[in-house]
Amino acid sequence: MERAKRSIVVWRRSIMALLLVAAVATAAFRLPAADLEAPTAQDRQVTLMVRRLMRDEHLSQRKLDDEVSQRAFKSFLKSLDPLKVYFYQKDVDEFAKQSRDLDERVREGNIKFAYTVFRRFLQRVDERVVAIDDLLKSDFDFTIDESLVVDGDTASYPKDAAEARDRWRKRLKFDLLVLETEETEGDEARAKLRRRYSNFAKRMRQTDSDELLEMYLTAVTTSYDPHSTYMSASSLENFRILMRLNLEGIGAALRIDDGYTVVSQVIPGGAADKQGELKPADRIVSVAQGEGEMVDVVDLKLDDVVKLIRGKAGTIVKLGVIPAGGGEKKTISITRAKIELKDSEARGEVLETGKKPNGNPYRIGVINLPSFYMDMEAARLNKKDYKSTTRDVRNILAGFKEEGVDAVLLDLRRNGGGSLSEAISLTGLFVEDGTIVQVKDPDGTVHQFKDDVPGMVWDGPLVVATSKFSASASEILAGAIQDYRRGLVVGDTSTHGKGTVQSLLDLGSQLFRITRPPNLGALKITMQQFYRPNGDSTQKRGVLADVTLPSITDHMDVSEGDLDFAIEFDKIKAADIKKNELVNDNLVRMLRAESGKRVSASEDFAKVRRRIERYVEQKARKQVTLNKKEFLAEREELNADKEDEKQIEEQNNPKDEVFERKFYNNELLDVTADYINLLRNGKVASAK
Repeated sequence: MERAKRSIVVWRRSIMALLLVAAVATAAFRLPAADLEAPTAQDRQVTLMVRRLMRDEHLSQRKLDDEVSQRAFKSFLKSLDPLKVYFYQKDVDEFAKQSRDLDERVREGNIKFAYTVFRRFLQRVDERVVAIDDLLKSDFDFTIDESLVVDGDTASYPKDAAEARDRWRKRLKFDLLVLETEETEGDEARAKLRRRYSNFAKRMRQTDSDELLEMYLTAVTTSYDPHSTYMSASSLENFRILMRLNLEGIGAALRIDDGYTVVSQVIPGGAADKQGELKPADRIVSVAQGEGEMVDVVDLKLDDVVKLIRGKAGTIVKLGVIPAGGGEKKTISITRAKIELKDSEARGEVLETGKKPNGNPYRIGVINLPSFYMDMEAARLNKKDYKSTTRDVRNILAGFKEEGVDAVLLDLRRNGGGSLSEAISLTGLFVEDGTIVQVKDPDGTVHQFKDDVPGMVWDGPLVVATSKFSASASEILAGAIQDYRRGLVVGDTSTHGKGTVQSLLDLGSQLFRITRPPNLGALKITMQQFYRPNGDSTQKRGVLADVTLPSITDHMDVSEGDLDFAIEFDKIKAADIKKNELVNDNLVRMLRAESGKRVSASEDFAKVRRRIERYVEQKARKQVTLNKKEFLAEREELNADKEDEKQIEEQNNPKDEVFERKFYNNELLDVTADYINLLRNGKVASAK
């Protein structure tokens, strides 16, 4: 279960990492001190405001009580030490004496407990680094039969230094075996592990007070539900970048590898791309502002490197770079520019598949939509032509009409949600009018949000592709399309299952009623629950697919129900809507049968099923063998952890193609073609 939760965290952090692409620096940036200072008066103000808003505005209307306090205590420890390899049991017992008092301390604005725990964590991390360095000098016996507990919920904290050392001995054996599967062995592998854990210790010591406040308050807020979180000032700015799909920087996606900031992607059309020298896999080792001095960024955490590189369009940043594959360090000067995050906006393409009765191929208009985005600030200021999902998709549909497509396939498989208003207006492009989503307040009041614009931009056959990663606003659209019988939902068994509505409350604006309040971060708080037109919530249930295709993502533990303290499924009265009748049960049965025949005959899908079996088996294990022969044999069949990473990487780093023509996507197109055929053959009474 612990690995499942880590998968979810990795996925969501990976999504947020997209905000850091290309990024970077502010004049106010400073390197954090080696040790955190005491909480500030501002920390107290923020804590008190978060506590008040959670009390007054949260959907559950529950009090900050001992149960929430205990949940927050466990969540905070888990955020620091999920596998229980750093703290001793005596540390946890000591902290636990204060765990029931955390609610009272938060009510006072007192967060000293977070500092006490984090300082002890840094102490234990430093101790483990010394032990790791010593252990890596010794020999390991990979022929004996022993195992490592890899599930944090099953594991216990070590009782003393000897038990901690033995735990790390096993951990390092596991690490060395994993590196061997990646073709890194011997001295090189040991050196890599020394760097890995040493760099981790350095990054932890770079944690600043804002980050610690974010971790601690989020442990409190997520004890109410998984989506109520406190965003620090920098996290809030990154969120705003995601919504407006542009930022000012160099146009490069970055990641950390063994303490180095590595370029993972150069964004086409961005400043770095136009300058031409920065390449993928280059390592950035220093940064300077204009003519200023170079600042060494080796071992610096990614967020801080990003802050150094991001800056206003038209200004110059200098990067000290070690080229991919080695070579001498060079300095690259790049003039920052405004960057459009094209990978996160709607993209369309017309594809051909199958044959119509007249022999011509079907023409399918595919729309790849990774998020429901809107430049909220520009919209609030009534700026003309602000960035909008609905506007972009409307233009794509207009192009499809000109090209004479037979159907539209809307791909939401990696769409984690976004703007609620955009989800409503976008759904309105496909339905005549009526209720798109119902929303219930904490007091039980239900509001209906409708498409008030008569007519449809696209009234032809529609297929919506979904996965376990399709969440929130994606589920609003998919659920409404299904309830109106407007089109098909095809993909994983169900979508993510997030049926709650969050509002972003800017704490600076809450505390200071002035034109330009300071950035004190924001509280993303769950204030409502949404429901489909038919009255069902999508919470923990998701939207069930009409036609299901075999996929590993269908078996990944990334759903709402896999999260701690998720709000339960609920149901309200159905809205009065006029259905289109473009889908019925008989048509769905025929589509499933036709798709099932193709899938059963497909060797590609047969391989997927075999991989699913191995994946499910490995994910269920609480321990992993450290016998080299057995370990390598298992990993040769399938590596469940790597499969998780691969799927998450694919969600956040799409291919250049709008819709890659592989067997799974080809089956989506075939289902769409079958749907067109059945409609034209009168299998749905009202179909033309």
